[in-house]
Formats: sequence, C-alpha cells, structure tokens
Amino acid sequence: MTVEALDEDFESFFRREYPAMVALAAAVAGRRDFAEDLAQEAFTKAHNEWDRIGRFDKPGAWVRRVVINLSISSKRRGASEAKARLRLAGMRREAHPSTDPSASVAGSDHGVWAAVADLPGNQRAAVALFYLEERTVSEIADILDCSTSTAKVHLHRGRSKLAEVLAPAGSDPSTSPSTGTPKSGSDS
Repeated sequence: MTVEALDEDFESFFRREYPAMVALAAAVAGRRDFAEDLAQEAFTKAHNEWDRIGRFDKPGAWVRRVVINLSISSKRRGASEAKARLRLAGMRREAHPSTDPSASVAGSDHGVWAAVADLPGNQRAAVALFYLEERTVSEIADILDCSTSTAKVHLHRGRSKLAEVLAPAGSDPSTSPSTGTPKSGSDS
C-alpha cells in the first residue's frame, strides 16, 4: 500500500480523478449525456466504501473498473430498450442504437469515437484507456482485472476492428495503403 493512498481523503481523490472518469464513461458508453451520471454512480460506490477502497494501492483502478462496468451495462440496457421500442412500434431494427458521438468526447475525432462505441465492452474499454488516458497495457490489465496477454488481445482486436471500420471505402485495411501489398504480420 502506498502512503499517498492512505493519506488521501476522498474529496481530493474525487477532484483529481473525476474528469478522467467522465471522459472514460463517455468513451465506453458512447454517450456523453450519461457519462457524468455513470462517473457519479461509481464515485458514490467508492465513497460508501472509502474506508476499504481508500486503502487500496490503486483506488483509481477500482473506480475505473466500476465506471467501465456501469458504462458497458448502460450501453447494453440502451440497446435492449431501443429494440423493445422498435418491436412495440412494429418496426424492424436495422441499425445500431443511436448514440451521440458528436458529444462523446470533447475535442476528439467524433467518427473514431462513434466506431469505438460499437466495439464489444472490453475492447471499447481497452481502446479508451490506452488512447484517452494513455494507460500502459499493464495498467489496462490491472483495471480490467485480466492478464496482460488478455489486455493485449482486447486492444489488438479493438484496433483491428477500428481499422476495418474506419478504412476508406474500397480499401483493404490488411494491405499497405501505399503499395497494396499485405502488411507484415497480417493473417490475410
């Protein structure tokens, strides 16, 4: 346990970590409008158990894990609610539930973050932690409570899917854009 973690009060911890948690929630849930609620819910859970959480070596990692879990659940719940509304209206659902990527992460490339929002939960979390918070793979593994190898797989699969989705029309993301030859290490 670090001395800093023991000596830090909840208010200082909250003030330092809150903006990053809101951004993480927006990236993982794909909706900026719910990000603050998700971050606040995670901090409420931390506050209720601060005597225990405050003693962790990395209380921020615990709160990040809660934010990620809440964000993934929120996205699933939103998708289920959208499907139910469409069924009730007698319509077929052809597209993903609408998100508001234009407000997901302030100052970011909205198309990229909209694509990130469509990734599976752990891939979404790994990409957001790596690019938004500049976390190492080891830190991502700690936050996601998985092995470093598994964190690498989530990050790799997320990047691969993003490359596929964001590739210019008519191009093959598994080939080099300049030569059209397969990239080294490509399975295709």
